[in-house]
Amino acid sequence: MKKEILIATHNAHKKEEIQQILGENFTVTSLTDYDIHDEIVEDGDTFHANALIKAQYCFNKTGKPSLGDDSGLVVESLDGRPGIYSARYAGNHDFAKNMAKVLEEMKDQKNRKAYFVTVMCLVDETGTNYFEGRVYGNLTKEVRGEKGFGYDPIFIPDNYEITFAEMKAEDKNKISHRKKAIEQFLEFIK
Repeated sequence: MKKEILIATHNAHKKEEIQQILGENFTVTSLTDYDIHDEIVEDGDTFHANALIKAQYCFNKTGKPSLGDDSGLVVESLDGRPGIYSARYAGNHDFAKNMAKVLEEMKDQKNRKAYFVTVMCLVDETGTNYFEGRVYGNLTKEVRGEKGFGYDPIFIPDNYEITFAEMKAEDKNKISHRKKAIEQFLEFIK
């Protein structure tokens, strides 16, 4: 029997990416599937705190094992920004504006090192557990590629010459921060 995991998101891209990574032994559901549209206030000051807020909310609402994740882009020469504010760095979930703001702030920076991080928090009847994944790389000077979402078009992972947005989804999903966090999650639930 497939195990259901409720992902604390309305983001269809994220749901699909997690489903691809988890594979056929799981049914990934989202807040949309449960018709839950309340705003979950992410007022934590770390990725861990925000992931917990989302997972706890979903578990409390549905009683289903719930996975909250908080992901972001951490840029060395911007003192870690956009960090936990990645989704709303230049406004409300407008990634074209977010990328433009980061590129503008980076225009005179020689150090273009950055990493994507995902912190996942599973809340179920047994308690709370965290899983973290990171992928390191560098920022481009311009938007490149049509695939992916978020900051993918300005991020080149280490040992690659193309951005996440220029990669096939299956190639990105082999090395992504979310994949690394989900691998820890899979080890845990075995």
